[in-house]
Amino acid sequence: MRSNIGRDPFAITASDNSFGRLSRRAQDLDFFAERRNESGPVLGRDQGAYQKKIIIWSVVILLGLGLLCGRAVYLQIFRGAHYRAVAEGNRIRINDIKATRGIIYDRNLRPLVANIPTFSLRIIPVDLPKLESERSALFEEITKITGQPAGEVAAKFTEKNAYSYQPLVVAENLNPDQAILARILNGRFSCISLQSVDSRLYLTGTSTPSFSHLLGYEGKIEETKLQQYLDLGYSYDDYIGKAGLELSFEKELKGVNGREQVEVDATGQAKELLAFQKPVSGRNLALTIDAGLQQAAENSLAKALRGVNKKKGAVIVLDPNSGAVLTLVSLPAYDNNLFSHGISQADFSDLINNPSQPLFSRAVSGEYPSGSTFKLVVGAAALQEGVITENTSFNSVGGIHVDRWFFPDWKAGGHGRTNIIKALAESVNTFFYIVGGGYEDFTGLGVERIKKYGERFGLNRPLGIDLPQENSGFMPSIEWKENTKNEMWYIGDTYHLAIGQGDLLVTPLQVAAYTAVIANGGKLYRPFLAKNFLDADNEIIGETKPQIISQDFIDLKNIKIIQRGLRQAVLTGSAKGLNGLPLSVAAKTGTAQWSAKLLPHAWITAYAPDENPEIVVTVLVEEGGEGSAVALPVARDVVNWWAANRSTK
Repeated sequence: MRSNIGRDPFAITASDNSFGRLSRRAQDLDFFAERRNESGPVLGRDQGAYQKKIIIWSVVILLGLGLLCGRAVYLQIFRGAHYRAVAEGNRIRINDIKATRGIIYDRNLRPLVANIPTFSLRIIPVDLPKLESERSALFEEITKITGQPAGEVAAKFTEKNAYSYQPLVVAENLNPDQAILARILNGRFSCISLQSVDSRLYLTGTSTPSFSHLLGYEGKIEETKLQQYLDLGYSYDDYIGKAGLELSFEKELKGVNGREQVEVDATGQAKELLAFQKPVSGRNLALTIDAGLQQAAENSLAKALRGVNKKKGAVIVLDPNSGAVLTLVSLPAYDNNLFSHGISQADFSDLINNPSQPLFSRAVSGEYPSGSTFKLVVGAAALQEGVITENTSFNSVGGIHVDRWFFPDWKAGGHGRTNIIKALAESVNTFFYIVGGGYEDFTGLGVERIKKYGERFGLNRPLGIDLPQENSGFMPSIEWKENTKNEMWYIGDTYHLAIGQGDLLVTPLQVAAYTAVIANGGKLYRPFLAKNFLDADNEIIGETKPQIISQDFIDLKNIKIIQRGLRQAVLTGSAKGLNGLPLSVAAKTGTAQWSAKLLPHAWITAYAPDENPEIVVTVLVEEGGEGSAVALPVARDVVNWWAANRSTK
């Protein structure tokens, strides 16, 4: 080993390794120092650009995170309930169990309708195949079963209901073979379901079609009213009453649908029943209508119409002591079974375009001049107001002259000396012209008092029968004519009103109701059809009580005078064709002019027995001519049937 003794401590040889390493490090430091001095400004610019990029990307990331957070908040808070329901719907389904609709009976518990089981093919939109090819194949299979074009089936499913769990009805009233094929198809497509539902069968549809205006029919819920019914607990595929009593008593007849909660798998197939709510059947309804009397009245009216080559008319039979409607016939009518099974467009067009308007209920909605049936109202008003007494009389010589106008009697040469009883019996116009409008020095009732009493007898307003679309009729007034026709009221207007002509309009139901006032001694009852509500065992759970609209507006002594006049009409007057029946009858005929070219409407209104009335019968034949010739035979048949089958006298 070499010794370093005596050597200069600061002397380093070139061969020393440590020196070499130190030298290289020094050179390296000088190199980096030079590089730092040379390139310092360039590195500064690159660093600034880099920092800007970091900031931009940070902002982008923060915005993205903000959007994600915002969306999460929206989905969780604002739409959380919806998506929880959707998710739950993938596992749990709630299915409707249709309630049995109540049965409608006549007053003797003769069923007028029945519920028959039918099958309907339904599809749950949310379970439809997602692949277009599979969906097309499904629609083609449905076409093979139902005969509906595939395009028509596909059109039922829109973007609006694409995710709905509410089943859409594709086809109804499937026959057994179609039902079997639909059940097989359900094995291939879980969206398909086959439901057994009750369909309404109207037992009188062909035998007594006049029941159609009474009973009405069922139909699907209109799109414009769908939400309203959904809020009431209905389902998309429920049927509702659309006309007649089916509509008036929809709430009572419908019942309450049941529910079942089932667990389904991913394909929509039910696996387990989780909960069940039993449906509540609708109430049964017993009517005041006598089905036997209804059929007899319809047959008689149809015969009378054929006899004069006419098609339109109405018959009403009331219990004058309660307002219960025993018969309500309107012809022409229709078969309401056409609607209960889904009416075809061709059948519906035939009904709508029929000039005789078979869907129109003339008994409660038709408005006509009353003709001479209104004279009993005018006579009662004149007696009550003291304008006349039983002994007041006028000489009928064939009519009266007022200036250059002549107002005729129906009998040439007149009826001679006439009081109220003879005036009603022979329908003497002259008497009612004078009593209603006055003549020379005699002051009559005048239009205002005629209108006042007409309204007390139930005119100019609906009577409130438990059917939809009852009309009010119309009673003219001085103000109405001045404002509507821009004409003054003339004495001739009052004369026409006093005999039931001119602008006066009444419904057949109103004529029956004001006849009942005379028959029962002074009470105006609200006509009604619903007698009792019944449970499933037909035990009474609700009853309709007679309702008096008004009373005591005509004294009984004055009513008895009118009764005598109506009885005399049967004994010797215009209604003598009703004489000789098993029951004594009081009546008033009417012939209502309404057109210069067409025949007048034929009227008769009557009650029997005269001494203790059980029924009021009112008959209208549109364009029938003389009431005594055309309407009277119908009333005669009705009274005869009642005497033979129902009367207690």
